[in-house]
Amino acid sequence: MEKQEVIAKLQSLANPVNVAGMARYVINPKNTLGISIYVLRDIAKQIGRDDALADELWASGIHEARILASYIADPKITAEDRMERWAADFDSWDVCDQVCGFFEETPFAYQKAVEWGAREEEFVKRAAFAIMAGLAVHDRRAEDSQFEQFLPNIVRESGDERNYVKKAVNWALRNIGKRNRSLNEGAIATARRIQQVNSRAARWIAADALRELTAEKIQSKLRR
Repeated sequence: MEKQEVIAKLQSLANPVNVAGMARYVINPKNTLGISIYVLRDIAKQIGRDDALADELWASGIHEARILASYIADPKITAEDRMERWAADFDSWDVCDQVCGFFEETPFAYQKAVEWGAREEEFVKRAAFAIMAGLAVHDRRAEDSQFEQFLPNIVRESGDERNYVKKAVNWALRNIGKRNRSLNEGAIATARRIQQVNSRAARWIAADALRELTAEKIQSKLRR
């Protein structure tokens, strides 16, 4: 499919009512058409992998086109400069999170999770912790040490009061702590350290993570 054909298809599916509903979830309504993720995934299946088209769709600036771009781009041949360009354009948490599902499959996922965690831009920093959270669930072959390197960064950024950052930091900590018993112990110890940070965000992150990671449901699963 050509870029204009895809854009025309997306525009034909525009739903202003959905855009208004998305805005209530603090999704940026600018250049947004109101198309569901499920519809975008179906379109991606029709297109298949198309790396060049992915960059063209991203350049359109259309909210759904950018999510679609992450579904059809090839993570194995994605270079750092694409990751940097796309991350710099993030203006909404849902685009960030969907694209990070793609980023975690690239060869630079662990590197960017560390690098971007120290960045100041809200959605770039969120991307770092969204990648960590995704890798903790999906990278079955990773060593514990690959996740242990993230824990000091989680402590360091736990004082960031911005909503989209603190929720992603919490998300990463919880997912790491649910991976196995050893990482659970490390994540719980990390949450205890975060409790000592003089920040409302840090206190929330620690309390929420400890509530889940020490729960019998999680502990029982890890014992099995």
